[in-house]
Amino acid sequence: MNFESLLTTIEQTHAKLNSKAISQINYYNTLRNWLIGYYIVEFEQYGEDRATYGNAVLKNLAGKLTHIKGMSMTNLKLFRQFYQIYPEIGQTASDQFGQLGLASIGQTLSDQLMHREDSGSFLSPWELLTQLNFSHFIELIRVEDTLKRHFYEVETIKNAWKVRDLARAIDTLLFERTGLSVNKADVIAKVRDNQRVGIADVIKNPYLLEFLGLEEKPEYTEHDMESAIIEHLQHFLTEMGRGFCFEARQKRITFDNVHYRIDLVFYHRILKSHILLDLKLGRYDHADAGQMNLYLNYYRKHEMSEGDNPPVGIILCADKNDALVEYTTTGLSNEVFVSKYLVQLPSKEILETFIRNELNQEKL
Repeated sequence: MNFESLLTTIEQTHAKLNSKAISQINYYNTLRNWLIGYYIVEFEQYGEDRATYGNAVLKNLAGKLTHIKGMSMTNLKLFRQFYQIYPEIGQTASDQFGQLGLASIGQTLSDQLMHREDSGSFLSPWELLTQLNFSHFIELIRVEDTLKRHFYEVETIKNAWKVRDLARAIDTLLFERTGLSVNKADVIAKVRDNQRVGIADVIKNPYLLEFLGLEEKPEYTEHDMESAIIEHLQHFLTEMGRGFCFEARQKRITFDNVHYRIDLVFYHRILKSHILLDLKLGRYDHADAGQMNLYLNYYRKHEMSEGDNPPVGIILCADKNDALVEYTTTGLSNEVFVSKYLVQLPSKEILETFIRNELNQEKL
């Protein structure tokens, strides 16, 4: 296959499958994108002039396919990822290739898939292709861990999640929180209510800080953890979720020559609020809420700009009593959240068992 053949093949595939999309738009659009990803990977591996184009294949394709909507370089990259992560979709779609004049492609795919290891998915390729649209797959593609991705596949189909529900579940670490919870079904049940995203949806509990790689020491101080977070700031911001922008460390505020320091300050571009974070190595104490409320009152009066929403406080601690948190934060004039941090994920065997149980319940 040369480059011109690649262009022609993609154009023909688009023409044949796009006509079907009128009645079954999600199915055929997803199939089209998968096939384009397959063609690109085939060209990159076996194309006659692949060496000529090298890393510029996607750029050149995007430039030549401007007459087809949605063929940007970004989307072509997604199509390629889609095929690479979900090659098994070809198993269920291959019987339709003959009807679309793509019989030789179907045979090629069948031959290749025979030599691939099973994906281990809890769902069949047919279930994935017919019950998820491509926007769902875009969210799933960004989940690198295979077991985690299978978890979100099952929950999306079982709960009929829209794309925004799936994205929200991923961004708030539903997989990790479910695995770490004693009553996993309760965690999932809370997500089934499609509530509007607000501050409580942005603030996670727990936070996973295993990336800090803390060395063994006789004891740790808040400063040790703060320094580790700053050293791994990019990872920490990823863990915090979308929208968090780092602003300050050890932000000092003073009253009558008495200095107080806020461990970390962020600004959330979606909530348009300052997020003040206080690190506690030990268990949450009632005094922590009062101290955070002090910080928030100061920020509300002196640091808010026009268009800002009131600041939000997060107390990040090693352990907490939920009743104590409720009694010490209820009635405060500011939003204060108390979250645990964790440094170790649960075993995958536990999560695999839970996913299988979830799937079995759905099929009853």
